[in-house]
Amino acid sequence: MRCHEVDYTIVGDDMQMVQVELDPGETVIAEAGAMNYLEQDIQFEARMGDGSQADSGLMGKLFSAGKRVLTGESLFMTHFTNQGRAKRHVAFAAPYPGKIIPLDLARHGEEILCQKDSFLCAALGTQVGIAFQRRLGTGFFGGEGFILQRLQGDGMAFVHASGTIIERQLQGETLRVDTGCLVAFEQGVDYNIERAGNLKSMFFGGEGLFLATLSGHGKVWIQSLPFSRLADRIIAHAPKAGGSDKGEGSVLGGIGRILDGN
Repeated sequence: MRCHEVDYTIVGDDMQMVQVELDPGETVIAEAGAMNYLEQDIQFEARMGDGSQADSGLMGKLFSAGKRVLTGESLFMTHFTNQGRAKRHVAFAAPYPGKIIPLDLARHGEEILCQKDSFLCAALGTQVGIAFQRRLGTGFFGGEGFILQRLQGDGMAFVHASGTIIERQLQGETLRVDTGCLVAFEQGVDYNIERAGNLKSMFFGGEGLFLATLSGHGKVWIQSLPFSRLADRIIAHAPKAGGSDKGEGSVLGGIGRILDGN
């Protein structure tokens, strides 16, 4: 199934949304809860599966939905269709600050592998599946587990990531990346993990025990601030329940936290 040809506009800077323009009869699929606003004549419906295989039947839809459960996503995807006679718009926003990356899958070998919670929306016809890591070590220590999302098709897909996005083109060299900073990569890139230096560096270097290694030929997208890292910092500096830190930002406040064991 060929993907619908949708136009789009990225709006904003650090808290972006993507505005998708739908011709009459065109459809865009999205994760549940990603919609920001939609214009008149656009009807939406929660369906099981991505709709890339219209004749897959009930078992095919159940299998597709089951794969989405493995990635931690909802069983259903929302389909937005322009039922009117004029062009209409629907907008989608990421659930946390960052950037939205537009991917023309036809220009990326019709396949992209990305972290399992990064998919935002795509033109109807895009197949949203899963990819299992072949190496046991990569599965346990690679930061994304055994499962990555696989986006296949010849249309537009949109993924979101946190912080600033860096795009690298590998030409046979190897790039080592913090496991949480990897967003997506093309199918020509080989993904593996390696130890983060010697034992002292692994335990006291602050970079984690393992690094992701990317080698081969193809594009790689990296995020500067994984949301999990930001969340950990917020939790670490949040006041405990039932109390408040009156001395936050002061010398006395720092001494108090030390005496409290924080």
